[in-house]
Amino acid sequence: MVENLPVPLDRHVWQQAIALRDAGWRVSVICPKGKGARAGREILEGIDVYRHPLPLEGSGLTGYALEYSAALACEFWLLIRIFLKQGFDVIHACNPPDLIFLAAAPFKLLGVRFIFDHHDLAPELYESRFGNRPLHKILLWLEALSFRMADHVISSNESFREIALKRGGKRPECVSVVHTIPDTSRLKRVAPDRSARAGRGVVVGYLGVIGFQDGLDHLVDAAVSLRDDYGQEDFQVVVVGDGPALASTRDQVSKLGLEAHFTFTGYLSGEALWAHLSDFDIGVIPDPRTPFNDRISMNKVFEYSALGIPIASYPLTETVRLLGDAAVYAAEGSPRALATAIGSLIADPDYRGAMARQALAVAEARFNWDRERAALLAAYDGLMPPPADPADL
Repeated sequence: MVENLPVPLDRHVWQQAIALRDAGWRVSVICPKGKGARAGREILEGIDVYRHPLPLEGSGLTGYALEYSAALACEFWLLIRIFLKQGFDVIHACNPPDLIFLAAAPFKLLGVRFIFDHHDLAPELYESRFGNRPLHKILLWLEALSFRMADHVISSNESFREIALKRGGKRPECVSVVHTIPDTSRLKRVAPDRSARAGRGVVVGYLGVIGFQDGLDHLVDAAVSLRDDYGQEDFQVVVVGDGPALASTRDQVSKLGLEAHFTFTGYLSGEALWAHLSDFDIGVIPDPRTPFNDRISMNKVFEYSALGIPIASYPLTETVRLLGDAAVYAAEGSPRALATAIGSLIADPDYRGAMARQALAVAEARFNWDRERAALLAAYDGLMPPPADPADL
């Protein structure tokens, strides 16, 4: 059960569903409808997918409360529908929001196990945007309730695991780390689509959600610094993705006179996505250091490195933990420092190639979905015996 993105667009949730299916579980997924995923019910690769509408899109405290309330009502109704139709043994719920446990709570009384898949740090995200206001304490309380109700917690990385143990009070044996590593068999370089580079020599690429915490404003300011402070002109910033901060990012680009240096592709998938990523000369992780960004594992880390794209980033704790020396880090947290890191890769093709090879080597040695799949299945095996092999039924 996930409320943030539909499947199969939510790559990590879909990988988990496929891994469980392959291990013999009958899997149903509840998620919202979204672009390219409008069917209310369909079977994809042997997995039952139930999608609900999001009639309200939150903005501000009241808007988010209404959006999440509507989503919870839809999720609860779909849980009832699936339970009456075929029953289930486990509810695997992915935050955000940390309210999602409410839809699952009544089924705990019927003996259903609850796995809290901790994708995001809602208290830290709120603190990063708004400071330590009263709602921060409410978010900590909701997170604590999610931990308390969980029979098992899946943490996205070691920082999340520490929070589950210390803030959530979970026993170590009740917490598993499953990184959001892509299945590299599905990642591939293809013939690059060079249409977005606008004839420039170097593509500085960004892949991901365009949220207010994701640092696109830093990337725009870094591009200004590349042009004005370092005299770089032969680069094109290609932004692949969509999100709530897209409009403000476009406005910032326009106000700073950077339209000629930016291409926004919107959301891409399939061959179009691989073709644009294959044209990236540099992959940027512009997320600034905040209590939230410092603890999360950026999907961009795994995707850039798996494709052998050299990486420029701020020195965030989890990013450094994952990549080590296989990235170029800004010396401090300013867009100009990020521009210096990017500029070092633009200016020296040999250095760029060496960092690309180093990133790929780290990906091949450390970022292995098979290991993460094993950790996921071990968490389920700890809750109950593995299901019977369908071939034996």
